[in-house]
Amino acid sequence: METIGFIGLGIMGAPMAGHLLDAGYPVIASDHRSKPAALAAKGLKTVTGHDAVASAAGIIITMVPDTPQVTDVLFGENGVASALSKGKLVIDMSSISPIATKDFAKKINDLGCDYLDAPVSGGEVGAKAASLTIMVGGEEEAFERARPVFEKMGKNITLVGPNGVGQTTKVANQIVVALTIEAIGEALVFASKAGADPAKVRQALMGGLAASRILEVHGERMIKRTFAPGFRIELHQKDLNLALEGAKALGVALPNTSTTQQLFNSCAANGGAKEDHSALVRALERMAGHEVA
Repeated sequence: METIGFIGLGIMGAPMAGHLLDAGYPVIASDHRSKPAALAAKGLKTVTGHDAVASAAGIIITMVPDTPQVTDVLFGENGVASALSKGKLVIDMSSISPIATKDFAKKINDLGCDYLDAPVSGGEVGAKAASLTIMVGGEEEAFERARPVFEKMGKNITLVGPNGVGQTTKVANQIVVALTIEAIGEALVFASKAGADPAKVRQALMGGLAASRILEVHGERMIKRTFAPGFRIELHQKDLNLALEGAKALGVALPNTSTTQQLFNSCAANGGAKEDHSALVRALERMAGHEVA
């Protein structure tokens, strides 16, 4: 089994790396942050510097918040690229700019290494359950090499196209997720203010055409007021920024995406940037003068 370097042991990355350790993969991380105790107990090793991770591993995975962080990890001082040797595979599982991704891939390819952009969907729940959807951009040979690794972290794994297309697919995913959260928030605020029990309304909707994983998980969060982050509002803002920037470049109108971004902006302006994205309902509640409960 190939040694895997894993950079980014946060809400998503830590359980993902844990599944790789459980499957028997040797996993190495950089020691720039404290090592999660649960991963240390499973055998996670640490080295000093991202370059040391790249030297020690055949496959290097990055799972960090945004494009600037991926840039720094790969190409900054003591970055991954500085220590790559031919034949290694770099996999970025972050959600970042498709345009920057194509540039990153070319730079890594020029070093004689393969590159996959493989963003994920499923949130903290999916990361912990190893049921993530993984949307991959890159060459088929590199994808087949990575497939056994992906299968330890996810269920729906698709090679969508060349480098950058994985990230484009993730942006499309985030549009669907954001607009569905917003629609569920509107529905529950409407029903609750009309005097209906929102929990029973949600239960009824789960049996019809409106049923969805988002109604199941995020609708429950809205009703129970459990807004500890599985996926933070500030990160969804970042993803919708990518959508709106891309739409401008393509000459595409995304009117409802723009409206939903303004609702996220309202939440952030009221101190909710680090809450779960289901807390978008708070912006709707403020306008309605009524809280779903």
